[in-house]
Amino acid sequence: MEIQSPFLQMPTAVSKPKFTPAQAQQSFKTALNEAIKNVNDVQNESAKKTELMAKGEIDNLHDVMITGQKASITLQATVEVRNKVVEAYQEIMRMQV
Repeated sequence: MEIQSPFLQMPTAVSKPKFTPAQAQQSFKTALNEAIKNVNDVQNESAKKTELMAKGEIDNLHDVMITGQKASITLQATVEVRNKVVEAYQEIMRMQV
């Protein structure tokens, strides 16, 4: 009796991609723009609270420090993601076809 592995069977139908390359590009572009806008908003909020703290208009130092740390961590994460994307792009460009 021969055992058939499900891994060796060929698929009966080829699935269509859910997105065309143009749609995938637009989706990625939108997500990237929203992420960068979010980072910018967090940075602006931190700057505004820091300025208000310097003027003496805000008494809650904890809130200002938490907002500053949130902005710092968000920016660091964004830079790391950018580094990984550049690294992946460079790796793809080194591939031989």
